[in-house]
Amino acid sequence: MIRSVRLAAVAGGLVAFAVGTGARAQQNLRPVSSGSLFSVTPYAGYMAFGDFVQGPVGTSISMKNGALYGAQLAMQVTPNVAIVGNVAHSSTSLQAGVPFLNGLDVGSSSMWLYDGGLQFDIPTGSSGLPVKPFVQVGAGAMHYQLSPADFLKTDATNFAFNAGVGLDYAMSRAVALRLSAKDYLGKFDVREATSLKVNTPMAHNWALTAGLRIGF
Repeated sequence: MIRSVRLAAVAGGLVAFAVGTGARAQQNLRPVSSGSLFSVTPYAGYMAFGDFVQGPVGTSISMKNGALYGAQLAMQVTPNVAIVGNVAHSSTSLQAGVPFLNGLDVGSSSMWLYDGGLQFDIPTGSSGLPVKPFVQVGAGAMHYQLSPADFLKTDATNFAFNAGVGLDYAMSRAVALRLSAKDYLGKFDVREATSLKVNTPMAHNWALTAGLRIGF
């Protein structure tokens, strides 16, 4: 819970900094979404994973926080609403949480993320600033591939809701710098991975990313 609050605070700080920078910038640009029917946004960033399983005395199992790479495709349906589709990947170690320790690597893991939803651009009025904030909501799937040992591999897929905020800073009429913070909320399917009936917590998985939105 503390980690999620800290990540949310960092995300909010990044967005506030970018908005302040845009307010001091020249006002001769427009956000890329104003004239583009389609756009694609390749991006990279950092993902903080929630716990798969929470055991007794503060123990847990999760993916280690690490790099995230992906791309998002959007189709504008109104001036301020777009349909979005997203795919992303992260590959890192499988980690066991132990009290008084930062975590022990107990294998390897990777995650594929597939989701779709809606983006709502927040109008900035007639200010003419090259910054356009937005909100995204949607749903999709998180597919995990876990290898606790070289001879043992398993996978699992779980449903996940998502919600996030971000902004586009126009660099030209076709290209914008995008900053985004997004929370993927879902339960890891232990039964699919291990055939064991284990009650798992609802986990917050935070993605903090930066990329280029290209309109066409």
